[in-house]
Amino acid sequence: MNLPNLLACIRMVLAPLLFFLMTYHFANIHQSWINYFTALTFSVAALTDFFDGFIARAWGQKTKLGAILDPLADKMLVLAAFLGLLILDRANAWIIYLILVREFFITGFRVVMVSENLDVSASFAGKLKTAFQMSAIIFLCMDWFLGQGLLFIALILTLYSGFEYILAYLKHLKAKS
Repeated sequence: MNLPNLLACIRMVLAPLLFFLMTYHFANIHQSWINYFTALTFSVAALTDFFDGFIARAWGQKTKLGAILDPLADKMLVLAAFLGLLILDRANAWIIYLILVREFFITGFRVVMVSENLDVSASFAGKLKTAFQMSAIIFLCMDWFLGQGLLFIALILTLYSGFEYILAYLKHLKAKS
């Protein structure tokens, strides 16, 4: 197992830990400390996402296992964070629903695109979407008001970048016929 795949596995372990920290009632610990720990846990996990991709590309360590582990770990982390935020009543359920539906739909859609040898690399909008989702989650973990605005921007970017994948595939179909 190479370093990028190990980092993805660490992210997969941090996801349920994050969910536990967000949802368990700690009797003698002030909520602000729990907010700090959840934000820190999520931030460390988000950094593993950045570094596993960076290292895999820079060191030529892209693997088929990594192509499966990385998006799975990403979805586990985002799902844990968003479900925790819903339980804590810190995020709008409709926004979370729309973001998660898009995430899972596009993940499946990317599998179809890969099977047809199409490029499924994240676009600039996709990378921006990820940055806003991550920032929103951190702010919402801390229970800071700005998190709501960041989450709304993340929703817009999430939907837009999803449409980019669909349009790219439609262009491919049109060129094929």
